[in-house]
Amino acid sequence: MCGFVGLIGVDHASSAAAMALQALQHRGQDACGIGTVHNGRVHVYKELGMVSQVFAGSTLATLPGSAAIGHVRYPTVGAGVRDDTQPFHTRRPGVLMAHNGNVTNVPQLEAWLQRRGIRVQSQCDVEPIMLVFAEGLRGNNVEHVKDAVRDVFEQVKGAYTCAALVEIDGQDTLIAFRDPYGVRPGVYGRSPDGAWCVASESVALDALGFEMVGEIPAGSVMILRPGQPARIEQLRTTETRRCMFERIYFARPDSRMEDGRIFQVRWELGARLGEEWRARGLEADVVVPVPDTSRPAAQAMAETLGLPFREGFIKNRYSGRTFIMPDASARQNALRLKLNPIPEIMEGKRVVLVDDSVVRGTTVRRLAELVRSVKPKEVHLAIFSPPVKNPCFYGIDMPSKDELVAARVPEKDWARTFGVDSVTFLSVEGLRASARTPACMACFDGHYPIPVSPDEAAAIVADRRGGAA
Repeated sequence: MCGFVGLIGVDHASSAAAMALQALQHRGQDACGIGTVHNGRVHVYKELGMVSQVFAGSTLATLPGSAAIGHVRYPTVGAGVRDDTQPFHTRRPGVLMAHNGNVTNVPQLEAWLQRRGIRVQSQCDVEPIMLVFAEGLRGNNVEHVKDAVRDVFEQVKGAYTCAALVEIDGQDTLIAFRDPYGVRPGVYGRSPDGAWCVASESVALDALGFEMVGEIPAGSVMILRPGQPARIEQLRTTETRRCMFERIYFARPDSRMEDGRIFQVRWELGARLGEEWRARGLEADVVVPVPDTSRPAAQAMAETLGLPFREGFIKNRYSGRTFIMPDASARQNALRLKLNPIPEIMEGKRVVLVDDSVVRGTTVRRLAELVRSVKPKEVHLAIFSPPVKNPCFYGIDMPSKDELVAARVPEKDWARTFGVDSVTFLSVEGLRASARTPACMACFDGHYPIPVSPDEAAAIVADRRGGAA
């Protein structure tokens, strides 16, 4: 999972891109990069680290121009090395590109490109997307761009939303396209003076003072130029399947997506979880969220049950998101730094801990230990998503079934495994009923909208086990 931003018609576009990327920092903490186009030349700077570290001091001054592509990286393909950091660019034809998502047929694309004398140099899957696009771009007008994106849709499998800068009809142009299923998010907006911005989430637009116009339509290409209306060309039509895990965990609660603001989506999931928890006949004294993603759901659950909602942890604001840490040891160490329980809230009480998801199980076990250390009467775990039982091949870091605790451990043993008195997951039916638009829930229900062959799945798992961060 990553975050991108594309800008055109903005003074000091690199500075604006850096600001937008800070709003998207939750989507990737491994590396970041910004590329600009100025007087026909491409300037790129990318490095491992957080946005505020990489783009400190005078670095942005080396990236002139009014058009930029920026990216924050959370690698699900390739290793956590600088050479795999986005954006990427190719000189012939000139294309600067970044994306959010995961390509499932990279080996086939590399073989196809190699037959044409084109070699992929990195392990980052945006590079083959860019090279397929560039190979299909046989001219420099809008029709040629449409043909190139059609080629991408035809050949590139997986989930991806892309932003690129290309020269079209002699003008620098921002383009954006989204796979036909629209699994990964993408939005666009406009400034009062006619500049355009595309991004993974609407919070990037908010940070820059852009008004969100809408979602990048699935199966389409957008052509954006300063002071001109957006041109949207629909190239492929199918029923979209937007990622539900975005709504549950990755997106910021103040972001807006097709089915509304993420805060409201999580609130509704929490209310439904409260109803399902009550139907089990369980009782508690206090509802405590696991910061920060779970707050809306925990508040809604508490309201549904008529129980007090209390903040039971102090969070270290300088720690990262544990789910996107590279390994189990790093995630466990990060949790020690991240959360400290408040004894007065939980001591001697029946506590309901509300969290967003359980993937590997290591974090929730450590969390239960933290809570037990302040001597509660009971500890109940309530999760506002169903058990994750299936791998994700579309950009979430859970590609192997043997990593997923709910797939390995029988349901009757979940409470003992996690060190709690009871475990309540939101049902798949409850999640499906809460989704306002068709959604990809493959990690929960096993229904994959984009088929992944056994060979493709094996290649993705092997890549992750081969040292990817």
